[in-house]
Amino acid sequence: MNEASKPIFDYAQLSEQWVNRVDKIGSVLESEAADGEEIRELTKNAMNALHEQRLFRMLLAKKAGGEELPLPVFCRVIEAIAKYDGSAAWCVGQGSGCSMLGGYLDTAISSKIWGDNADGVLAWGPGKAEAKAVDGGYLVSAKTMFVSGSHHATWLATHCNTVYEKDGTVRLGTGDKPEVRTTFFPASETTLSDTWNVVGLRSTGSDGFVLEDHFVPEEHTIVRATMIEGTDDLSTLYNFSTMAIYAMGFASVALGLSAAILEKFLEIAQEKKPRNSADVLSDNPVVHDEVARMRAKLRSARRYLFSEVEDAWEEALTNGAPTIDQRLEIRLAATHAIHEAKTVADTLFDTGGTSSIFSDGPFERRLRDIHAVALQIQGRKTHFRSVGEWLMGHPPNMRVI
Repeated sequence: MNEASKPIFDYAQLSEQWVNRVDKIGSVLESEAADGEEIRELTKNAMNALHEQRLFRMLLAKKAGGEELPLPVFCRVIEAIAKYDGSAAWCVGQGSGCSMLGGYLDTAISSKIWGDNADGVLAWGPGKAEAKAVDGGYLVSAKTMFVSGSHHATWLATHCNTVYEKDGTVRLGTGDKPEVRTTFFPASETTLSDTWNVVGLRSTGSDGFVLEDHFVPEEHTIVRATMIEGTDDLSTLYNFSTMAIYAMGFASVALGLSAAILEKFLEIAQEKKPRNSADVLSDNPVVHDEVARMRAKLRSARRYLFSEVEDAWEEALTNGAPTIDQRLEIRLAATHAIHEAKTVADTLFDTGGTSSIFSDGPFERRLRDIHAVALQIQGRKTHFRSVGEWLMGHPPNMRVI
């Protein structure tokens, strides 16, 4: 690499420091994973460890008490967490995306969620929500689901796609389109719906909640279309969409899960001797071929994603924001990484034979988790079509980037 092509920011040292934080608590995350699956949420021990290392604050604005890490570092940290527990990595990734709201809030408000609370976590999920303007705030009605981390969240939020004035008319915002207002409130003010009975990522506790004319004060709301106004102290991080951050974050979860499966397979292969075979798996030429191909597949997908994130970050540092082309490349690289990682996991699961099927083995939970990752919106195969349309000269689908 010549001098001109060197990156503006050297990610290696900072990435190593934060991955070391993960490794310090890795044994806790891995040992708590089974209990987390049983109760369908991260255990208190796991959460305490994650908070101790400030992992939920990686993307939180510094003015709100966070770290504002570069995204290339964030991806490597999420990958590292997933090697120990996919659900923990998913919750940190989701919580990190939600925490970026802190950059748009007055310090007095953000401190209620994060600054004054070392365990502060904000969570939200998809669903239907509306708000009715009243004196001092809004009455919010909502039905949400897939609120990852809902059980350990200290604050919850909804995105109200319809806001009614006091006279019952729909409030219009920028471009005469219906105003979209995010409302947030202490988690103690509502009750979670017990809906998260799933086969993968069980410990994420991605339940939902229902609100019916719940009062939220004005200062605990923000208009998404205009929230950047008056926030001239935002860093490079805030020039990336939350869609892009969730894409790269959840793809990193898949990469970490698959990397752990590969590592565990290499260990098992040293001892496993299939029935009616004279050789252990590590001496089988067919397995040699298979494992080499899977390593190449996984490392190629990883490098593609991380290099696109790094290129986009460098562009944002230099010119203020990633280009549309770079955002689409991240979209493609993230979805590609998720499915390549799943293919690697499936192949090694099969190659492991009966050693793969035991519930107390190293594959079973990780396999279920990676299949759940692939079915989330970031893993949708329609994203390939969206990028393909752009490659063929059609206008980019901005909703997916």
